[in-house]
Amino acid sequence: MAVDREKIKQAVRLFLEGIGEDPNREGLKETPDRVARMWEEFDSMREFDFKLFEEFGSYNEMVLVKDINIYSICEHHLLPFFGKAHVAYIPDGIVCGLSKLVRTVRAFALRPQLQEKLTNEIADFLMEQLKPKGVAVVLEMEHLCMSMRGVISPGHLTTTSALRGIFLSDIRTREEFLKLIKRGRE
Repeated sequence: MAVDREKIKQAVRLFLEGIGEDPNREGLKETPDRVARMWEEFDSMREFDFKLFEEFGSYNEMVLVKDINIYSICEHHLLPFFGKAHVAYIPDGIVCGLSKLVRTVRAFALRPQLQEKLTNEIADFLMEQLKPKGVAVVLEMEHLCMSMRGVISPGHLTTTSALRGIFLSDIRTREEFLKLIKRGRE
């Protein structure tokens, strides 16, 4: 997806006018350009090199990166949702750099969407790239569309999960993953 800077700037100006603001006042004068640059920045972070390592092929235990800070945008109200992601996989001859798990989460998060879809996209991408025995993804997010509008109830977390392969078929593996992501929170 290519970001169209001029369309974003026009849209933000129209939005500001639509809510009764003066887009030429001092605090808002540069806002259309700032928003356009922000979306260009998001777009640049979606592409990354997903480097795989096959020399560690004998490792076949769970790899988990938990408490990944994540920010996204609700496609229904264009308000942020944010929280933690927990991502695990069990290698089957191939591993990736740990930072690639974080980059995967962030790359998929930086666009308007639903949390449920985001959770599945991350899991499906990792299954495709790593061809592991299984993948588990859990997102725990607060949605500002619920915290600051609608029911106006801040502090609630929405939890979604996507389990693939052995995490879905083997209850012991699933329980180990869930126990590990809870560790340190009790």
